[in-house]
Amino acid sequence: MISHDAIWIAIDKLAENTGFSTSGLAKRAGLDPTAFNRSKRISPEGKPRWPSTESIAKILSVTETTMTDFIGLVEMRQITVSSRAVRPIPLIGLAQAGRDGYFDDSGFPAGSGWDEVRFPDTQSIDDHAYALEIQGDSMLPLYRDGDVIVVSPTAQLRKGDRVVMKTKNGEVMAKELARKTAQKIELKSLNPAHESRTIAMNDVLWLARILWVSQ
Repeated sequence: MISHDAIWIAIDKLAENTGFSTSGLAKRAGLDPTAFNRSKRISPEGKPRWPSTESIAKILSVTETTMTDFIGLVEMRQITVSSRAVRPIPLIGLAQAGRDGYFDDSGFPAGSGWDEVRFPDTQSIDDHAYALEIQGDSMLPLYRDGDVIVVSPTAQLRKGDRVVMKTKNGEVMAKELARKTAQKIELKSLNPAHESRTIAMNDVLWLARILWVSQ
């Protein structure tokens, strides 16, 4: 089975082999220059986003590369990806995250009591990432009870990102970032049965972006 990482790495390698940056290759093929950016490879929900067959056909055409040669790059990358080391990421339940002792003041994992989950050591997962196990139905239909989300306290935040926030009173919630100002944060619930929230910045302990979900 062809993996998400393998096909994107093959596109990177094709660009490199033909003297382009990934953005330059996209532009030469008549695509949006940001089409192959790393930020576009994961959806705002933290799920893998695959390149379209049309975009692949266009980059093969402009680089005069056969599909056979491209598949060769994918298969070569597949071997690399499948043999890539996995690394342990700290894991706790969403409810546990509200207790003292699990995070420092900046929202980085701290203390003891963490379990571990092993995750592929990909470039999209930073060294400070940790995992939370979803509990409850507030993130339906995207995230279900028992799903594991990988979270980064250092990732840049944008409107529409799925995030986890902890308040100073120990409340932890996973929602969609609707708006962030110097005074407040507005969070949208993905489940219409749960209300959206507006939290004053003075009441926010930390805010972290959801990068990935393992279902």
